[in-house]
Amino acid sequence: MSNVETSAESTVLVERHPHMMTLVLNRPRVLNSLNFEMIKALDRALDEVEQEERFQFLLLSGAGEKGFCAGGDIRALAEAVRGGLSAGALESLAAEYALCLRLHRFPKAVVVLAEGITMGAGLGLAAAADIAVATERTRMAMPETRIGFFVDVGATGWMHARCPEGYPEYLALTGYEVAGAEVVRIGFSTHFARSAELPEVRRILESWSVELPRERQAAARQLATALDPLFDKAIPSKNDVDTWVAEYFSGKTSMVSLMEDLRQCSIFSDLCDGVFHRLSERSPTSVVLTLQLLRHNEGRPLEEVVQADLNAARFVFNHPDFVEGVRARLIDKDDKPRWRPPTIEEVGQLNLKF
Repeated sequence: MSNVETSAESTVLVERHPHMMTLVLNRPRVLNSLNFEMIKALDRALDEVEQEERFQFLLLSGAGEKGFCAGGDIRALAEAVRGGLSAGALESLAAEYALCLRLHRFPKAVVVLAEGITMGAGLGLAAAADIAVATERTRMAMPETRIGFFVDVGATGWMHARCPEGYPEYLALTGYEVAGAEVVRIGFSTHFARSAELPEVRRILESWSVELPRERQAAARQLATALDPLFDKAIPSKNDVDTWVAEYFSGKTSMVSLMEDLRQCSIFSDLCDGVFHRLSERSPTSVVLTLQLLRHNEGRPLEEVVQADLNAARFVFNHPDFVEGVRARLIDKDDKPRWRPPTIEEVGQLNLKF
């Protein structure tokens, strides 16, 4: 379109359409992982969208073919912690959490095209959208416990309102990767469309000329109605798995008892064994911490959840498992982290105030 204004910051591409701003996360080589520079660029763009009346809504997507956003820049955080710069790492996380919270509370409608890998902070951005479109290429997960971190960006709060019973615990603790249309079924995305339909989704939004209601939810409903013919409504059901997840994960307060239940389960024994193994390879401290956050944050306002996340991050940055997990999984890639303590039983319950 000839009347589209474009500008590029090194990590975020900005397009200003007559009624919409498009923001493209632009670090494709690292799957658009969020760093501090990106967060500041996104904040500046949100200021403009909020202040300029002509922008009725916002569209977020990711550069490259592999993913929307793989999460925060975990390596940079671990490097800062290892170098004694935990305060700087905490400042970066605080900015990331504030960005996600701002999107949740934003006065104008937000649309996210969550194609490809969408994990961690990327999932946090998608969760803040009124319309989060997944495709057959979408892969969503919260894998933090595998690297000695914890499930953050407010997820231990907002998952309770979005996901079926037991899934907040199941997804957060195991890091289970959800693919394609299943992300709509479990509440990580609002709509599903074939990848081939995304250019038409963009075209409709970029050429938008109808005056939207000022109220965010009403505006989002009008946008969703316009896009509805492009959405695939055939979302698969898995009632037997849903029942199993609810029975073994819903409302749990103790990782020790949860693991014991998995040891003894007889129905879906292969599933039980697989989940038991996934949990056993994760940082014992991380899964205990994440479960405590799930119980603490359930039903709380998102502002309180984000504050709890910051308190949890402060604890994690002073615990050896985070740096060790990043070393084993992302740097040396020997997949042999030496967790301290090495078992869930030895962790017990963490005496933390969130």
